[in-house]
Order: sequence, then C-alpha cells, then structure tokens
Amino acid sequence: MKKPIISHHVASAASGLRHVFVRDLELMALIGIYDHEKRDAQRIIVNIDLSVQEGDGPTDDDISHVVSYEIVVKKVEAIIAEGHTNLVETLCEKIAAACLRDKRVAAARVRVEKPDIIPNARSVGVEIERQR
Repeated sequence: MKKPIISHHVASAASGLRHVFVRDLELMALIGIYDHEKRDAQRIIVNIDLSVQEGDGPTDDDISHVVSYEIVVKKVEAIIAEGHTNLVETLCEKIAAACLRDKRVAAARVRVEKPDIIPNARSVGVEIERQR
C-alpha cells in the first residue's frame, strides 16, 4: 500500500492559487450496488473545491479568463446524466478527472454524500483529492 501524501492547498497570492468551489449541490442520481439503487434515483450532495492556478495578469472581468463554477456544475450534471454508477468512489473519480481536464486546475477535492442511506447519520459518502 502506498504511503498517502497529505496536502492542503490554500488560496494564496504568494503561490498564485485561488479556490473555486461548489457547496452542497443536490442532485438525483442512480448510484449504488443494490437493485433499488439501480432502479430509483436517490439524492446526493456534491461538494467540490478546486485549487486553481491564477494567470499572470488580471482577469479583466472576463469569464473566459477564470474557471467557471457554472461549467463545473454542468460537468457534474453531465456525468450524472450518463446513467448508473455503482460506487460513490467511482463518481468522485469521474468528477475530479473532469475538473482536472482544465489545465488551470492544480488539484480537485471532491466529496459525494448520500444523505438518505443510514437513518441515524446525517450523511455517508466519500471524499477524494486528486492533483495534476
């Protein structure tokens, strides 16, 4: 087993990093290993935190010069629309990979929660971090 590398990407002018995030995005998804989860969509909550390398100059107040959280949400919705996924881990990996396709994204932290699975738990799920 590999020794985990623990990192913490902090928004920093000195490092030229900003964070683009999506908090508590609620979607209905076909996810899980049980027959009813393959048949009936269930509520999931997605959180994404992207460490984004800032450009050399100002953004000029132009959306094309930044990583758009709207585009990030559309990527997640498109992945969900592809159909059933067995594992939350797999969904996290797909979301992280989609975010990292933008060369400005240095790291992606993705959390997917299933809030309606364990009655006496607020939610259960998986969080991953992937780096370029």
